[in-house]
Amino acid sequence: MAYSVFIDGEAGTTGLQIRERIETRDDIRLIAIDPDRRKDATARREAFQQADVAILCLPDDAARQAVDLARDLDVRIIDASTAHRVDDRWAFGFPELNAGARHRIADARLVSNPGCYSTGAIAILAPLVAAGLIAPDEPLTINAVSGYTGGGKALIAEYEDGAAPAHFVYGLNQRHKHIPEIMAHAGLSRQPIFAPAVGNFAQGMAVQVPLFLDDRRTLDSLTAALADHYAGQRFIEVAQGTGSRIVPTDLNDTNRLRITVQGDPDNGCATVVAVLDNLGKGASGAAVQNLNIMLGVDEGSGL
Repeated sequence: MAYSVFIDGEAGTTGLQIRERIETRDDIRLIAIDPDRRKDATARREAFQQADVAILCLPDDAARQAVDLARDLDVRIIDASTAHRVDDRWAFGFPELNAGARHRIADARLVSNPGCYSTGAIAILAPLVAAGLIAPDEPLTINAVSGYTGGGKALIAEYEDGAAPAHFVYGLNQRHKHIPEIMAHAGLSRQPIFAPAVGNFAQGMAVQVPLFLDDRRTLDSLTAALADHYAGQRFIEVAQGTGSRIVPTDLNDTNRLRITVQGDPDNGCATVVAVLDNLGKGASGAAVQNLNIMLGVDEGSGL
């Protein structure tokens, strides 16, 4: 059986990568509309009507409008925007989050894809909060660097034209759009300080959470809690680090995420680091993984 899938916004970076991952699959039939009509509500509604699943790769407001356009149709939706990530009516599309997450995604009509930074941050924080190794109200900082493709077409053009700096930090007003979903899905009651940055590389990401160690929160206990949480998971791996370099591009073009616990018990300082492809597990890969779960096919198909 072939399932019909419509990518609304397939001309964008995430949409193009989703298409590349699924267009050769025998079990998927892609629904396309004339490029000249991609903003035509009638053409889009017709595509929604034909689809088993629609994947929205749109800005937030456009994603909300698309959901309204398809509200009365028998189509399931994956939204890759920020618009619905803390909406209780939507399943949060991080299958590895907890024991029930995968089942909620499988049964849901509406699934919200996590953001790239938040995927790394939540992957680190949620298991450690659940294990009691991080208090929900603990003062935390999250430092991260992403490839420039996460910034959309304007930033991509700036880098490809050679007009952008080698590295810059942004979001310093502490109102970054990923903070609410990090807090909601990691179980935090106190807002962390989030310091995102962009580097002069297209894809890849490293997310870091510095922590002080104590008698209970040790390098071994942190590693064990994360390893236990992700035991048997296909796309997430955990290891105790060696203090060597962390390269944000190590997992490019994959749907994998690697967490390492780095630090020194003698000085009581540690950093937990997640590496992922911001366009893979941080965007298009995650969307395809969620699509597979919703369709009840092999979770790794196309990945």
